[in-house]
Amino acid sequence: MKNLIACIVLLISLATASFAAEQAGKPTRSAIYNRTADGTKQIEEALKTAKSENKNVLLQFGANWCGWCHRLHGLFKDNGDIAKTLKDNYVVVLIDVDQVEGKPHNQDVVQRYGHPTRFGLPVIVVLDSNGKQLTTQDTGKLEEGDHHDPKKVMSFLEKWTPKANGKS
Repeated sequence: MKNLIACIVLLISLATASFAAEQAGKPTRSAIYNRTADGTKQIEEALKTAKSENKNVLLQFGANWCGWCHRLHGLFKDNGDIAKTLKDNYVVVLIDVDQVEGKPHNQDVVQRYGHPTRFGLPVIVVLDSNGKQLTTQDTGKLEEGDHHDPKKVMSFLEKWTPKANGKS
């Protein structure tokens, strides 16, 4: 019986060490969402900037644990055409909706925009510079396999620019 217990302990130790080694080789994701930010204040500031720069506001609802949120954020940052379209036409706000102290973070903002997170994460809401909600986009519809399709994302962004909506 002692040998059986020793074998089980050894197997558990080996499995734990193997898992730890595997995890050590994986890159850690940096936090892209501020888990303490007040979404209402973030949006107020973005609207001021949008009004003065004649831009729309793009709200990206998500959480730091969300792989698709990181993928979309990476596409926004790393694809030159998409990054330029965003810079020229939008004020981007990352709204954290993770659990903070057991409560959904920024739930008031989620409710204000019609519960867009019902589509999953990430989800996008576009506002004009006056704060009027123009559209909500389930980003799953912008995906192609294991990534967001740059052409679909660009098409969406171009459709909701201020210029495309009569505000040049």
